[in-house]
Amino acid sequence: MLMGGSRAHATGSSSPAAASTSSPSPSPTPSPSPTVIEIGWVGDTTPGSKYGLPPNGGRALFAHLRDQLQAPDLMIANLEGTYSTGGPSKSGGQSSANSFSFQAPPAYARALPWAGIDLVNLANNHSNDYLARGLRQTTQVLQKAGVAYAGLPGQVTVVRVRGLRVAVLGMAFSTGSANVNNIPAARRIVRRAAQEADLVVVLMHIGAEGADKIHTPRGTEWAFGERRGNPRAFAHAVVDAGADLVLGSGPHVIRGIERYKDRLIAYSLGNFAGWGNFALGGNLSLSGLLTVRIDETGKISGGRWLSLALVRPGVPTIDPADTAARLVRRLSAEDFAHTYTLDAKGFFSATP
Repeated sequence: MLMGGSRAHATGSSSPAAASTSSPSPSPTPSPSPTVIEIGWVGDTTPGSKYGLPPNGGRALFAHLRDQLQAPDLMIANLEGTYSTGGPSKSGGQSSANSFSFQAPPAYARALPWAGIDLVNLANNHSNDYLARGLRQTTQVLQKAGVAYAGLPGQVTVVRVRGLRVAVLGMAFSTGSANVNNIPAARRIVRRAAQEADLVVVLMHIGAEGADKIHTPRGTEWAFGERRGNPRAFAHAVVDAGADLVLGSGPHVIRGIERYKDRLIAYSLGNFAGWGNFALGGNLSLSGLLTVRIDETGKISGGRWLSLALVRPGVPTIDPADTAARLVRRLSAEDFAHTYTLDAKGFFSATP
């Protein structure tokens, strides 16, 4: 972590001439301002599947948002699915109401850095869609493409961003990830990450899902007979342990933003991009690109929720009506005692 600059001190002299001469002391050297970086986050992103493959090597999925995705210093997405070929899937080749397996060609991973995505979260219920073999192929092609990833059990991913060490942790309700239901373990890994880095970002894949799940409830959430974590308790616990920013996905709809101990918790950004695999319409088509300006001390100076709308077959586009920003502003006010106030275009500052 950068330290404050030293102050210059005048050195006295014992000579008579020096003693009789008065001269001003040099001005103190000002301490350098803390380094501020911008971190971006988008929600559930499926690069391709049997429901369809986006053209141009997967680039068509991100083409409308490329300028916006390239702007943050660190752009993160939740990757739902695999970059792999063949092999058995968790669904046994058959999708059902609560079991879907997503697989895109390995070459499609190159669309991520082309779009501006620097890091992906693998802590979710689709990273193991094609079992250990599919996950292994996915991590290998991500490394080849130069895209960092977080979310494997026990993994602390540290990336350098404008000279700062940023630790990114991914946690989910699914097996094969650090589990959001084990809050003591989550606290321990966050404390370890805080010792290794200047900033700690926790990505949580958590909560029930569906068009009616826009409010962040109190207590544990369930879906399809699966315990999907207690979003408030988990997020507060990791902040207490040293997380500077908590970014959520999982419900497939947007949820509000909480200000907790001057740390920002975004409970869900909804669906971001998928080619024919997401249900669309109403709340399910609302999305966002959240950018947060944060310095090396964890202080947030502001940011923006850029409103997006998914158009068929699931491509994100900028919504000039700012529908999602208006919804997240309402949800934040209704669900949390402390939040950040978004203006009509989704911009917010650190002022309560």
